[in-house]
Amino acid sequence: MVGIRAFTQTMRRLLPVAIVLATSAAHADTKPADQGVDFISDAKLLYRVAACGGTDAVDAKLDKIVTAHCKAIDKKLGDFKKAYFEKNHDWFTKIVPSDAPKTVVYPFGGGDLISALVAFPDATDITTLSLELAGDPRRLKTLKPSQVQVSLGGLRAEIGGLISVGSNTSENLSNGQRNDLPAQVSSFLMGLVAGGYEPVAMRYFTIDDAGELHYLTQAEIDASDAEAKEKVQKDAKKAKLDPEYKASSHLKADWLSPNFALAFSNVEIQYKKIGEDTIRVHRHIAWNLGDSYLTKHPEVIRYLEKKGQVTMLVKGASYLLWRADFSRVRGYILDHLAWMLSDSTGVPPAYAKPAGMIQETYGKFDGAFLEGSQTSKHNEDMIELWKNQKKRPLPFRFGYVDMNKQAHLVVTKPRPK
Repeated sequence: MVGIRAFTQTMRRLLPVAIVLATSAAHADTKPADQGVDFISDAKLLYRVAACGGTDAVDAKLDKIVTAHCKAIDKKLGDFKKAYFEKNHDWFTKIVPSDAPKTVVYPFGGGDLISALVAFPDATDITTLSLELAGDPRRLKTLKPSQVQVSLGGLRAEIGGLISVGSNTSENLSNGQRNDLPAQVSSFLMGLVAGGYEPVAMRYFTIDDAGELHYLTQAEIDASDAEAKEKVQKDAKKAKLDPEYKASSHLKADWLSPNFALAFSNVEIQYKKIGEDTIRVHRHIAWNLGDSYLTKHPEVIRYLEKKGQVTMLVKGASYLLWRADFSRVRGYILDHLAWMLSDSTGVPPAYAKPAGMIQETYGKFDGAFLEGSQTSKHNEDMIELWKNQKKRPLPFRFGYVDMNKQAHLVVTKPRPK
């Protein structure tokens, strides 16, 4: 087994988000079946109990709890499915080009696999990136019924907005890091349920210096568990000495520290349409996309660049792409988008136009949703962008609304040569 001290040194050298063995070689983006621990049994249990997918019988002690939980989830997922996968399906079919790449990148995506599946149901490779860690899938089978009930209630609150309007708050996403159930993984599985998919494999990974994926072995996970336990003990001692002490996230200081090992930061879920054989893949990468962090930890950009030109989705991104200190991820987006759908939190005209992009607007936009962004020059440019184009209807909300609660979207794509 890898020693805790060596494990920690390697983690710090490669990326603080996860753990990589110092002796591990670069691994390709696809893998033989024997690479990394496959948590598919845990994924299937979460798919049934937390995401309410399938009809497998559950433990008799949990039957009433799961039934009550799924009654609420089924109602919300059913309404979401009718609104987005059915009623407004044709809108996306008409807007998204048939030749758009089937590889999708969704920066600032949180637990929002479901929106990517709505917009790009034919995608075969989807990557979401955000501050949230995927989560430890193993705990459900160890929890007492009362703990399951509390955790499911917390889960409904933490991802409620996502399965109601396809968006969620930073507070809810942060709180999800402390749930005994993995909030992000559960959210991804709910997306699969809504879209008619099922999981077939689930592994956790890190990214090495060259931007290659490394799938975690049992020895690495055991070492990460040991380090997490040690950290919990240290935090408890600090809290005892200082009642005001609160452990913060290693990715963002004002976010809650996760209550699970860092090995469970990045997840790969292989899935397929129920009744079909084609295997698709979703990867979630927990990463801070701000310039200061990416300068020190550019591995994720190297990984994404290997995908070439991709389809992109940006929404509910807190207008971070308007800011000067998110220039590196903005540069990646502009260099690699073949076609992008976003709300107003996407790339503003002042950056898109010089990069050779054209933008087409849908719905109405009178100003930024967040008050702090309403005084920005980019806000004025976005208002002008909508004013200067013909009116294109948008019959549903998909991401942020504007300051007057109006739905809006914009397509960004390279100018035809």
